[in-house]
Amino acid sequence: MWLEPSFRIPFFLVFSMDDALRHKLLRILEENPEVNQREISEILGISLGKVNYCLKALMDKGWIKAKNFKNSKNKLAYAYFLTPMGIEEKARITVRYLKVKMQEYEEIRKEIEELKKEVGEE
Repeated sequence: MWLEPSFRIPFFLVFSMDDALRHKLLRILEENPEVNQREISEILGISLGKVNYCLKALMDKGWIKAKNFKNSKNKLAYAYFLTPMGIEEKARITVRYLKVKMQEYEEIRKEIEELKKEVGEE
């Protein structure tokens, strides 16, 4: 079955959510290494278990390191730091993510133009 261009699955929906999640997670850790897993879970809207799994995967790849520190409540906590390899990978992911977002923008812009034509707005 042939679909009109505006009814096709948008490119950004085909894009791997893994890259999007990795990008967001690496960005969060780079901006705030002392963020805890519960805060990451709330920011990203994913389960605590998934955050734990993702952080472990990033550590296994050598992209981040976890170091112990005592937080303001004098409790032992972890700070997550990007390694040089993690910084390089974040840059690569950012380039891919930016391309996807630009494609998404272009598709939405075209759809808006089509909708404006439908309702007689130009």
